[in-house]
Amino acid sequence: MSTDSAPPLLAVEKLTKHFPIMQGVFRRQVGTVKAVDGLDFEIRERETLGLVGESGCGKSTAGRVILRLYAATAGRIVFRGTDITALEGEALRRMRPRMQMIFQDPQDSLNPRMTVGTIIGEPLLEHGAEGKRALQARVEELLESVGLDPGFTNRYPHEFSGGQRQRIGVARALALNPEFIVCDEPIAALDVSIQAQVVNLLEDLQERLGLTYLFISHDLSMIRHIADRVAVMYLGKIVELATSDVLYREPLHPYTRALLSAVPIHDPELESHRERIILSGDVPSPADPPSGCRFSTRCPMAAPECREREPEWRELRPGHRVACHFAE
Repeated sequence: MSTDSAPPLLAVEKLTKHFPIMQGVFRRQVGTVKAVDGLDFEIRERETLGLVGESGCGKSTAGRVILRLYAATAGRIVFRGTDITALEGEALRRMRPRMQMIFQDPQDSLNPRMTVGTIIGEPLLEHGAEGKRALQARVEELLESVGLDPGFTNRYPHEFSGGQRQRIGVARALALNPEFIVCDEPIAALDVSIQAQVVNLLEDLQERLGLTYLFISHDLSMIRHIADRVAVMYLGKIVELATSDVLYREPLHPYTRALLSAVPIHDPELESHRERIILSGDVPSPADPPSGCRFSTRCPMAAPECREREPEWRELRPGHRVACHFAE
């Protein structure tokens, strides 16, 4: 992880992504899904930022908007000092190799009709790999770097286990020597026994290649292990951001406290005496979010002010930001 004084590798400012809701024969817009609604954060070079929250809170959408797989509705994405929010055509194509993605389900993200060698080599061909022999050597090198036999290039995805398929996805993401990788729940579809192997591989690659990660997950135990800092997301907004140690030791937002109270503790004695925070109700629809604080409909601390006024995204302590009227 780099020092705080170094300029960030990536900065997002007021990042927003709204999807129109269309109905009727004439496909008229009748509403908007506010999937991502004003994110502000930075990721430093060689850092892992964990992005956590319940399913449907907008984590994966945020990752795709940052990589320009979706166009942002508003806000800015600044990568190495360059605003890439509006890049198009050849300028965007030149940026692509520097920012890659590892997808959640390796079964769905790998083309079953293509061999492993073709899957990993495809980005190299797309971005100008020279010579068949050099391409083959690079594919074999990438397979070896993720712990797979270089002789597997002519096999198909169905011939591999889930963990091996995810390693193939990692190799494909590494093909163009990226600086920044969005890991979109890369272990969620894997057996628990395999998850630690993939996380250890990602950490090893980060150390060897100087990679920077945005690690999206709902597994708070794994995020604590891999992330330098953690951002907690709720209904399209980040509600708390701090270093991993500080966030798990002293969460300031009631939503973060509720999430952490659900994480099992290995000590049975401590677990039996620990307070569990049970949230009432369901997550509101992103098509019709509550006014004021979006967590106010489920928050055990909510006051009338919370339903009327949106909390400020503020730095309460050095490096510890929170959006809550009553955090102190």
